[in-house]
Amino acid sequence: MSHTTTDTARSPYRWVVLALCWAAFTMTAVDRSTWGPASVSVGENLGVSLAGLGVFATGYYIGYVISNAFGGFLTDWLGGRMILSCSLFIAGGFMILFGETESATVGIAFQAGIGIFAGCDYAAGVKLISQWFVPKDRGLAMGVFMTATSLGTVIANAIVPSLIASSGWRTSYHVFGIASMVVAVLCFVLLRNSGDGNRDAGGERGLPSLRPLLHNRDLLLLGLAGFGAMWGTYGFITWSNALMVKGSGISPIEAGGVTAIFGFTAVLAKPVIGIVSDFFGGRRKALTIVVLAAFVCTLLIFGSGSSLTAFLWTAPFLGIAAYVYSPLMVAMIPQLSGLRLAGSAAGATNAFWQLGSTVVPVVLGAVFQASDSFFVAFATLAAGPLVAILFLLGVRESKASGTGPAEADAEGTEDNATQQVSR
Repeated sequence: MSHTTTDTARSPYRWVVLALCWAAFTMTAVDRSTWGPASVSVGENLGVSLAGLGVFATGYYIGYVISNAFGGFLTDWLGGRMILSCSLFIAGGFMILFGETESATVGIAFQAGIGIFAGCDYAAGVKLISQWFVPKDRGLAMGVFMTATSLGTVIANAIVPSLIASSGWRTSYHVFGIASMVVAVLCFVLLRNSGDGNRDAGGERGLPSLRPLLHNRDLLLLGLAGFGAMWGTYGFITWSNALMVKGSGISPIEAGGVTAIFGFTAVLAKPVIGIVSDFFGGRRKALTIVVLAAFVCTLLIFGSGSSLTAFLWTAPFLGIAAYVYSPLMVAMIPQLSGLRLAGSAAGATNAFWQLGSTVVPVVLGAVFQASDSFFVAFATLAAGPLVAILFLLGVRESKASGTGPAEADAEGTEDNATQQVSR
């Protein structure tokens, strides 16, 4: 790597890029996580049964999966700045519209609208961070970036129950919708693309060719592994509040506190796991398998609990295991795909990952309604990360040093991007 590239890799502006990508991703996570603590109130207001509440979450995740599949491609073509800011602004508008709905059918459509535009932020953020951070530093950068998903859970569960108690569930959607639009404007004004990260080998900007991704076996296995992992994580986020209230008889505010602890521990753990993976040369596969095994165990332990005290003791450990695999998997994506297609690869793999989030709300609602068992519901969630381990065992991980062709392409593109910035 050239001296110029090294200088740019230490440029202070890269932390501005990381902060803005993190802020945008945090707002989409808050928007998504608002449904968990608000779901019971929305159902009572709109006349929707407990099992039927899962359809709202499924509507969101269907939109989210669709936008991930296409948003990454658009990011590689048009650049992360445009996609990140515009999609977040429109998602905020749909949040406000959902807060005004009086119909369950229209509400489901608005949830799908939120998901369609919120789903673009992830791929755009991964692309921008991969452009501004070299491979050996991406573990920390992705660790910080991915704290957004768990921090969104913390914010929503810490604020939404109180907002509902004082002003109703509609206020929570209005407040976070406006906040999303404000962050989107800041991203549009302050972000910039690195330049050549959106150009082909000849230096021309154009439609990216996705053919290399279609033949990338390791990327496919990583996507399937994320499907199982996300099954457990977002199944918990979507249903844990309602299951604790209906299955164990604790209050909605107490349930929100448990889920907030669940998310808060992950906020601290994600950057730490990223630093650890960077320290050990960016080898992240084995570490991810260990984390997923811990996730299976903690889900089963949580499902065996029946009191607020038991939930409070288990929540921090479950929160760590349920979230820290994500920065490890995300940091593997540019190594497997190369920087030119990092946005498309991130979007495609996350679409696989989010399929678990799309299916699990309806499945888990049906399982709990049929069994009336808190433990059976959480055993259903634990099956996801268990299957994820099996898929991940087949991934052939390349070194973060750039010896593989994918990462060699990434580093070469970073050199070009550096020279563009230096001009």
